[in-house]
Order: sequence, then structure tokens, then C-alpha cells
Amino acid sequence: MSTLSTEPAQASTIPQAADGTSRRADLNAGRRRGPRRPAWLTGLLIAAVVATIGVFILPLYWLFSSSLKPHEQIYSWPLQWIPTQVTLENFLDAWNAAPFDRFFLNSIITTGVGTALEISLAILCAYAFVFVDFRYKKIAFALIVASMMLPGHVTLIVNYITVANLGWLNSYAGIILPGVASAFAMFLLYQYMRTIDKDILQAAEIDGAGHIRRMLTIVVPLSSPMILTCTLIVMVSKWNEYVWPLIVTSTATMRTLPIGLLFLRTQEGYSNWGVIMAGAVFVSLPMLVIFFLAQKRIIGGLAAGAMK
Repeated sequence: MSTLSTEPAQASTIPQAADGTSRRADLNAGRRRGPRRPAWLTGLLIAAVVATIGVFILPLYWLFSSSLKPHEQIYSWPLQWIPTQVTLENFLDAWNAAPFDRFFLNSIITTGVGTALEISLAILCAYAFVFVDFRYKKIAFALIVASMMLPGHVTLIVNYITVANLGWLNSYAGIILPGVASAFAMFLLYQYMRTIDKDILQAAEIDGAGHIRRMLTIVVPLSSPMILTCTLIVMVSKWNEYVWPLIVTSTATMRTLPIGLLFLRTQEGYSNWGVIMAGAVFVSLPMLVIFFLAQKRIIGGLAAGAMK
């Protein structure tokens, strides 16, 4: 009798449990999906995204397409978005009209050396603010971060007077050294290094490792995603820097690529836009290639810092 009485009860509870589970799953799925977005709002968002992409993509496309067009197609009306005839004469004329070989060399030296020094100082400062205790640390950190609020042009006159007194005008030292201190890179690395477990460094300290060894063998490898992100950001900034190299240099042999583009415009005037567009491609193409190759690492490094 007991067996016969329990079987219906069990049979009756199974569908109820299954039904209750399915209902809860449906409710949870509904909460995750949220309210359904109206179709007109979805269309508006898509149109906004397409318009934003067009604002950035169309100028780049016009730049590259114009550098490959003959002179008469650039000024034709209606506009010819797709060149019917492709030519490389604009690049040859631009290269011969200005010493772009020297401009490239100067940009590579100033960008490479400047980026290496700036990232090295940023790593040292971030490590000190996170793992080293010293007096007035909070005040020093607040002053460095507050310097990011000041526009860079505020220090132009002071830096120029300092460089002139040191005899560094029209030299690589004058271009590179005033910009090697980066509060932005230091702040990003500081935020990332704060997430590193200090117990690891304490264990290394017990084993006799000093600050330099702890930084190079533990902190730098663990911070490599953010270091790479900061390196790429600083590199692009230094490659495109225009105002300071223009002020501190006076001869064509020390000019960098952005200033070389101004030199090319002075040589060609406002009539030969194909050659000027080709010169602009010389300036923009290296950083565009580096960005597209490393964009996942840049976004991943920033996202990793935000997640941590």
C-alpha cells in the first residue's frame, strides 16, 4: 500500500518541477533580453554608426585616392571617387620636391628614442608610486596627475628658453628630451600595477631581490599588456608631433615628417594637390599600418586595465 501511494505523488511532482524550472528559465531569459527596442530606434542607431564611420573613413579614402589620381581627375566635377587611371607620379614628385629621406630618418630617430625614454621613465615612476614608500608620495602623485590638466602649449616658452640656454637648438636632444616625461603613460601604468599582488614582491624581497630586480623580473612582465598599449599610444603621438619640432629646429636637415609636409606645401603651393596628398600619405601611412596591426592589443590592454 505504501508503494502504491508514493508513486503517484512522485509522478505528480516531476512535471511540476520541470514546469517550474522552465518558467524560471523563461523569466530569467526575459530579464536578460530586457525590453524590446523599437525598430525606428535601431535604424537611427545604425544610421548614426554609419555616419560616424563615414566622417573618419571618407577623408582617408579621398587622401589615398587623390594621391593616385592624375592632376586633371582631382579637379574634375562631379567628383571622381574611383580613379579611372592610377599613377605613381605624385609620389615620385613629392619625394623629389622635398628631402623625405631625411625627414623619415629624423622622425624614426626622434620617435624611437623618445618613446623608449618616455616609457622607461613611466615604468620607473609608476613602480615607485605603487611599491615604494617615501615621504610626500601622495602630494607628488597629485601634482603629476594635475599636470595632465594643463595644455602642452603652456610650457613651450619655458622649454624653448631652457633648450636654447643648453645649446640644444636644432638638435635631436632638443627635440626629444623636453617630452620624455609623460604623466599619461605613468598614470595608466600606475593603475595597472596597483592590481598586482604585493605578496609576490614580498616573497621576492625575502629571497634577496632588490627593487630593480623585482621590477624587471616580476612587475614588467605582468604589466606587459599595458606597457605595449602605452608604447603604441606614445609612439603615434611623437610621430605626429608638429609644434615643438617646428619651433626648436631651423634647417631642413633636422625637420621631421609633419614639418616636411608643410615644406612640401610651400614648394608646391595650392595648385598641385596630388603631390601634397602623396606627401600626406608618406606621413600617415606608417602609423596607420602600425595601428591596424596592433589595434587588438591596444584595445585589449586598455580593457584589461579597466577590468582589473
